[in-house]
Amino acid sequence: MKKISVAHSPDADDIFMYYAIKFGWIDINETKFENIAADIETLNQATLKGIYDICAISFALYPFVKDDYALLKTAVSFGEGYGPKLIKRKNSTLKRNFKVALSGEFTTNALLFKIAYPDARITYMNFLDIEKAVIDGVVDAGVLIHESILTYSNELEVEKEIWDIWVGLCDGEKLPLPLGGMCLRRSIPLHDAIKYEKALIKAVDVANKNRKTLAPMLLEKGLIRVDASTLDKYLDLYANDNSVKLSEIQYKAIDKLFELGYKHGHYQNLIKSEDFLIPENYEELRAR
Repeated sequence: MKKISVAHSPDADDIFMYYAIKFGWIDINETKFENIAADIETLNQATLKGIYDICAISFALYPFVKDDYALLKTAVSFGEGYGPKLIKRKNSTLKRNFKVALSGEFTTNALLFKIAYPDARITYMNFLDIEKAVIDGVVDAGVLIHESILTYSNELEVEKEIWDIWVGLCDGEKLPLPLGGMCLRRSIPLHDAIKYEKALIKAVDVANKNRKTLAPMLLEKGLIRVDASTLDKYLDLYANDNSVKLSEIQYKAIDKLFELGYKHGHYQNLIKSEDFLIPENYEELRAR
């Protein structure tokens, strides 16, 4: 039996989208998926080093790993009117060169933040530590991600929504905010890669359709950091019908992110997301 490493973040939407496989709801013939959970920047860095076979990443990382990893079409998270939040202590004023905590160098929120605030002094830390760092005055502000956007302290207030930065940079185009997706090692044989992607698509679809069953199971097993009500709100945002398989508007949004990164000097080349997918027609051509 082949063993394939699948790494995802410990936040609620990634766990929710993966655990249909963990609970045995999806069968992958002669293959065992072994899951690893780590914060998103740890996964970004691991992907740069080629550690995992399949890995969750920030979309902003992908141009750096495109030669070694194919972009998967499933388990994606987008914001539509919401997303990460730049927060500060209540009634404080940020200077032009304020000190800010971000969740990682290669995260999507970091890319958009750097474009919007080129003079800010950036420090990176685990996303779970950012809220406390702002409250304690270690930094002037921080960008919250994952469940923290719903649960942050009333000592804090929002300075700027990353969604608003995104909208401003899109010049009138109405596009969802591309946050995170998954990629697969290119050295995996193509027929296996197609099989694994189909299994992951099915897993996300099954999880989404059986949310009322799966969500309580995750809470009961202590796999989720928030309560039932917050989990429900969070899954509405990031693990929904739009997470199952990339759509045309989502491809456009990812390409816009890549365009912005290239325009502002973060990427050496301008790429299109659909050029880096696993070719779906391979099996059909092989059968001829």
